[in-house]
Amino acid sequence: MTENNRPLRITLADVAQLAGVGSATVDRVINERGNVSDEVRQQVLQAARTLGLRRMLPVSHHRMVRINVILARPELPLIRRMGVEFRRLSDRMDHSVAIHRTTLENEAPATIAQALLRSPCDAAIVYAQDHPQIHAAIAELAARGNPVVTMISDLPGSARLAYAGTDHAKAGRSAGYFLSRIAKPGPVLVLCNHLGFQSHAERVRGLTAYLAAHAADFPIVEIVEGGDDAVRSEARLKDALRRHFEAVAIYNVGAANRGAVGAIRAGISRQPPVFIGHELTAFTYQSLREGVMTLTIDQSPELQAQFAIDVLLNHFDFAGATQITPPYASTVPFVLYGPENLPNKAPE
Repeated sequence: MTENNRPLRITLADVAQLAGVGSATVDRVINERGNVSDEVRQQVLQAARTLGLRRMLPVSHHRMVRINVILARPELPLIRRMGVEFRRLSDRMDHSVAIHRTTLENEAPATIAQALLRSPCDAAIVYAQDHPQIHAAIAELAARGNPVVTMISDLPGSARLAYAGTDHAKAGRSAGYFLSRIAKPGPVLVLCNHLGFQSHAERVRGLTAYLAAHAADFPIVEIVEGGDDAVRSEARLKDALRRHFEAVAIYNVGAANRGAVGAIRAGISRQPPVFIGHELTAFTYQSLREGVMTLTIDQSPELQAQFAIDVLLNHFDFAGATQITPPYASTVPFVLYGPENLPNKAPE
């Protein structure tokens, strides 16, 4: 029992007892099977909320809410993981919530803006770069009454409802902290998609700020933009290593970890550099175990997906579905993995 004498696991029978109805009636209300008066329905839902039933409770007005999750470049590990998480959430949703997934082959602003504007859904969740076309599309949707939640990378100054993601400046500062304590003083290379993504720009800003304040003997000598393409990133990073063969560390703020590992394995630098990147994937898991990668900063995609959905459930008045309330401030943590604290099994 809990301190207030409620059972540790709330059952439908508990709800039925408090509501003064039968368990079959509670089942019909919770699973929206019909044949229950509005008065009894509200009575059951109130009892479920009072007891803290850990289930998605139906909305009182039965309105179907459709959420469109827009994911570009599904070949990227993080985007693939996001797709999996939203699919899992969709399987657990109440019948009044439908999660649709729109997959795009490229992340061009025009492509994503069109996907936003053409969405037939009531709300959207999107990962996009900070660009006027994206801002304009979000503003138009907001004017229509269709809220947009940004995830992974924020769009500050846009009309978005909320941001679901980690603090990227802190992630960059953390990278600076660790690389400056692991590597010997020397030049640092940075690899990114391009700095049009707020997440990448903020990580670079955090790294730069930390090194300038606490480790001036680790100068950032070049920022390589590889478009999150493994082949292009490897080629451009190899060229950078030839120009700066004394580089002591590489920080990849984006998704091209395969490109970074390929460049490191080429043996161009005077000594193997400390390598810090992002996301725990099957590839980074193995790279950490082999010692090629030093540290990876994972941004908890399952928590980002959950927070984004919770924000929209609250916005659409799904009472009792979530404890999140305005203002919607994301507290999704990032997790640091090194060779010694990896999970027993590599991510799929």
